[in-house]
Amino acid sequence: MILASFQAADGSVRIAAVRRDRASLIDLQAAHIALRGEANPAFTDMIALMEGGDAAMDRARALEALHADSPVGDGVAVLALADVRLVAPVPRPTQMRDFSVFEQHMKQAGAAIARLRAERTGDDGPLPSPADIRLPPVFYTQPLYYKANRMNVVGPGAEVRWPSYCRKMDFELEFGVFIGRAGRDIDGADARAHIFGYTIFNDFSARDAQELEMSGPFGPCKGKDFDSGNAMGPWIVTPDELPDPYALTMIARVNGEEWCRNTSAGMIHSFETMIAHASRDETLYPGEFLGSGTVGGGSGLEIGRWLQPGDVVELEVDGIGVLRNRVIGPTR
Repeated sequence: MILASFQAADGSVRIAAVRRDRASLIDLQAAHIALRGEANPAFTDMIALMEGGDAAMDRARALEALHADSPVGDGVAVLALADVRLVAPVPRPTQMRDFSVFEQHMKQAGAAIARLRAERTGDDGPLPSPADIRLPPVFYTQPLYYKANRMNVVGPGAEVRWPSYCRKMDFELEFGVFIGRAGRDIDGADARAHIFGYTIFNDFSARDAQELEMSGPFGPCKGKDFDSGNAMGPWIVTPDELPDPYALTMIARVNGEEWCRNTSAGMIHSFETMIAHASRDETLYPGEFLGSGTVGGGSGLEIGRWLQPGDVVELEVDGIGVLRNRVIGPTR
């Protein structure tokens, strides 16, 4: 299934099944009420659907099949996608972990950060190339992550506010998974069963702030944490719709110009490995998000190009869709 969250006319956020034409959707709660005469708690929001397990998903699939050929504007549940405002598939994730598993990005970003640091400090010494960057052994032996701010999530079409302290604003081309089934000490062989679905993630970054604070050394702070900085969407695609998530074309465009084209084949750790690692002695819950980190070349940092106020950033991932956001500001 393709599952979306949208804002209804009364301001409430509702969940829907996106139809195969990707131009219309089925309001699951409205469809259930029309059929059964009462609301289904599992259709309250996306996390409730996850927590409802197989029974809730079976009911959602049955409603999708029932309305597969219903006309748009049927007065019951079928709406034109153009007539609704999509929000992030999970507006407030239970938790967010953003991993970094693309070696090419880490090497290219490492060299680019060295250039930024030299600019800031006035160091005129030789600068490393990506080939000179040696990643620590731990990068290869276990997936590494930081915890992002789940309160800063926005959806497709949302405006992203440029933080006032930033001079070098950037995007990051990523995708990730939502956990649909709770678990602790999950074996890698069983981890796929805990994946509810996949979505696109744009981890907007204030690169100059990030460079300075990570010279600490410590993890990213205000380089990542600002309102509207975590864009997700446009929807969630369930695993049965995406049989091989490790062979997906990933594209970034700014104002229609292609800045990056790569594939998810460069991931050195799988989502299953991420789940197994994150769940060691720690319970993962429905609604948690695990990001892939940035694909090689999937940021302005790596190619020496920065966003400008008013730019429209589009991230496209094969089999999922397109996440589009406009950068506004900066505000002072």
